[in-house]
Amino acid sequence: MKVIEGGVTAAKGYKAASTAAGIKYKDRTDMAMVISEVPAESAGVYTTNVVKAAPVLWDKKVTDSDKKVTAIVVNAGIANACTGKQGFDYCEQTSIAANEALGFKDCEVIVASTGVIGMQLPIEKLVAGTKAMVGKLDGSIAAGTDASKAIMTTDTVNKEIAVSFDIAGTQVVLGGMSKGSGMIHPNMCTMLGFLTTDCDIDKKLLQKALSEVTKDTFNMITVDGDTSTNDSLVVLANGLAKNTKITSEGKDYETFKQALYFVCEFLAKKMASDGEGATKLFEAKVVNAKTKEDARTLSRAIVGSNLSKAAIYGCDANFGRFLCAMGYSGSVFDQSDVQLYFESKAGKLLVFDMGVPLEFDEEFAVKIMKEDEVTVFVDMHEGTAEATAWGCDLTYDYVKINADYRS
Repeated sequence: MKVIEGGVTAAKGYKAASTAAGIKYKDRTDMAMVISEVPAESAGVYTTNVVKAAPVLWDKKVTDSDKKVTAIVVNAGIANACTGKQGFDYCEQTSIAANEALGFKDCEVIVASTGVIGMQLPIEKLVAGTKAMVGKLDGSIAAGTDASKAIMTTDTVNKEIAVSFDIAGTQVVLGGMSKGSGMIHPNMCTMLGFLTTDCDIDKKLLQKALSEVTKDTFNMITVDGDTSTNDSLVVLANGLAKNTKITSEGKDYETFKQALYFVCEFLAKKMASDGEGATKLFEAKVVNAKTKEDARTLSRAIVGSNLSKAAIYGCDANFGRFLCAMGYSGSVFDQSDVQLYFESKAGKLLVFDMGVPLEFDEEFAVKIMKEDEVTVFVDMHEGTAEATAWGCDLTYDYVKINADYRS
């Protein structure tokens, strides 16, 4: 597998476009479109929040169906959440506008929104923007990058990646883009993610791979403990690589799944490090836990704790905060089995050893914690399972950003 340039337009048969539709923002692009030149298989995973936005309900219906997908249409600024039947109808109108402009029949369109909850979309602008983007569609790397920028809200950087890999001797490409900065928490985290591949793969296997990979990537990041109404991760597979179709689990399926994991982990970490107001990526790695679920629970608890996040921001090696978070996580363990380290590019420091606090060099601890990426490494000494979770530090700017988000 090799990382290559690009994102959603890197694979064969995909084009993208963006436009300034004026939905909420007045000085930037706020709509993106990604199309497959031939109808593609789709799979999706969505928020577990009971309050689901209209696009989530629409897209789940699409990915659960046997129909193929031609396009993805995304708007930023207004989430189309808590908008009733009218909001759902707007998804349908957007889909119709896209398919009519593209000239496709009997195919579905993925529709996604992100932004303020509880506002109705200006449907005239949404439809006009959809039609305008059809005339701008381009298969260039730049077009895909522009699309990744158009879906941003409080993100400070766009997020995209692409990889190439071999399936039975045929080169296959998988690319993706995502957005997410706040309202990020597991099951799912707050995000929109769109992946495109030219791999030929059975729809059920595509869904299985996506669902499994999500558990250890997007469901292992947190920024603020809030699970959004709009979380959606969708993958399209158009088969234009002409590889031997993946129809069963085996070597080719595992190769595809590994590439999918790499892309999803990359995008997930990019979102965690770009958390609202964040200055650092905060990683928790738990090893030698009794079960995989214990490892996931413990690592998520560490990065999810506001006190832990504040300590990371302040470069305070107060290991008690991290142990406290582990203790209320719901996982049962013996603290006398635990070792806890702080780690970064600057080095690694053991601060808690088998239930006993250690004297340590505070200056060295501060040096470790001043890096852009800081890891709390925990060895449970109770089994062989491990998991990693990602978050960010908690800063003053997080409150500032969210105190005036609507305005």
